Amino acid sequence: MTKFLLSLHVLAAIVAIGPVTVAASMFPPAARRADPSGTAADTVALLHRICRVYARLGVAVPVFGLATAAAMGVLGDAWLVTSITLTAVAAGILVAFVLPRQEEILEELGARQTVERAHTVQLAMFTGIFNLLWATVTVLMIVRPGSTTGA
Repeated sequence: MTKFLLSLHVLAAIVAIGPVTVAASMFPPAARRADPSGTAADTVALLHRICRVYARLGVAVPVFGLATAAAMGVLGDAWLVTSITLTAVAAGILVAFVLPRQEEILEELGARQTVERAHTVQLAMFTGIFNLLWATVTVLMIVRPGSTTGA
């Protein structure tokens, strides 16, 4: 059962979090290039939709992760508690900073306004922090400090 849950956890991370990190990273430069009346604005809207939809699907990652950790008996391990904390912070940044700022930029484009560079730079910063947190969680999941698996 542990291997099955771990497989679901890893697949959910790849399928759900991967697209969010890529689309969120592509959003700021695409928004900078977007002409409010052109098809580039459609690209920006699509990138936001990918982020929004896959963020919802991303809820499966910690659900399967907690189930896997419970099956493995590692719920109290420091690496896991750290990973859970970083995951919560990453989700908070996505929900509180990345998605709302993407929506603000889409509103600017919808109002046929040119996107201010400062808005995209700030969004890129929050996106970078979000991506860095996920990369850190991924490393913790692989290395698992204190693990007895030999890694």
